[in-house]
Amino acid sequence: MPIYHQLGTVPRKRHTVFRRPDGGLYAEELMGHEGFVGTSSLLYHIHPPTTVKSARKVRDVIWEADTETSLRHRHFRTARAAKGGSATLDRIPLLFNSDIGMLYVEPSVTDTHFYRNSQADEVVYVAEGSGVLESVFGEQAYRAGDYVVIHRNITHRWRLDPSQGPTKLLVMESRGHVRFPKRYRNEFGQLLEGAPYCERDIRRPEQLAPHDEKGDFPILVKQYDQINELVLDHHPLDVVGWDGYFYPWIFSIHDFEPIVGRIHQPPPVHQTFQGDGFVICSFCPRPYDFDPNAIPAPYNHSNVDSDEVLFYASSEFMSRKGIEYGSITHHPDGLPHGPHPGRAEASIGATHTNELAVMMDSFRPLQVAKQAMPIEDEAYHQSWIDAQHAQFNPPTS
Repeated sequence: MPIYHQLGTVPRKRHTVFRRPDGGLYAEELMGHEGFVGTSSLLYHIHPPTTVKSARKVRDVIWEADTETSLRHRHFRTARAAKGGSATLDRIPLLFNSDIGMLYVEPSVTDTHFYRNSQADEVVYVAEGSGVLESVFGEQAYRAGDYVVIHRNITHRWRLDPSQGPTKLLVMESRGHVRFPKRYRNEFGQLLEGAPYCERDIRRPEQLAPHDEKGDFPILVKQYDQINELVLDHHPLDVVGWDGYFYPWIFSIHDFEPIVGRIHQPPPVHQTFQGDGFVICSFCPRPYDFDPNAIPAPYNHSNVDSDEVLFYASSEFMSRKGIEYGSITHHPDGLPHGPHPGRAEASIGATHTNELAVMMDSFRPLQVAKQAMPIEDEAYHQSWIDAQHAQFNPPTS
């Protein structure tokens, strides 16, 4: 996230005397990735961030893979997923490999604990709901359609606003650092004129509300595939100022500017984020191809060296039948896929689409989590057969 930002009060020079009103020193903390050479920020705490009263392991985090591994397209209906619980502790794993994990949760309560993922960056797509992300870097309002990017090791909490309806979160956990695609940036890191968004679209922490409170404050930390509880002797959100390039940030899918052409454009034009071993793309409302002979529906294609996963963030998607809002499809490497019967023909002459979807393509094979199997549509792989011969069951709602 190569945009410098400053919030609150910081000293004129790094690593110099910066005193609290009582005369003591503020506790300076460097936070960043790749040791001392990646993007980083300097934070100034009222209390040292190291004062841990107790530490214990809470539980292991185990993503078990489905052992039925026959090669087939798969479809999961999040509308059938369990509802309620915590935004951080009750996530349902769906698909995963060593680079990326996709999870889903519909939380119902604001956590009493704070949370820190120390083994992965998180890209959280807010399908529904709104509220405030609280973190050591300040507060950020989020709403439906937002991608909330929380880099690893950032202490935070999701403060839900139940008055705005239910919250639905699609979570992607990345072992590598999530960033802008390289081809959108110049050698200095600035987004290019031809990129589908610019720095003005990136929402950074808005305000600091430092807490000077002593007591017992639990932080649940995900590290080494387990949840650990650390109890601080003070409120963790005690930062009075910070500056740098490392912090949580938000980008709305509604601010993505689609790139269109005279004939069909391939999925890379929809790329939004780059990670190690995967990309994330946004399919947004847009005009269709404008050549009179163009076929707007995508052509059949084989995902050589990649798995394709689509989260349908609206009930409309021009090339698919039998999917619904909240559906997730997994098209693995080794199988061609494309428009369902009749969809290519039906797309000819169409002028635009109102579809909304999040796509994640991984470059290593994905495993299906056992926890996803109860919400699977097991006949999806037959859905390309003509309807009168298929056993495919379309949604009933």
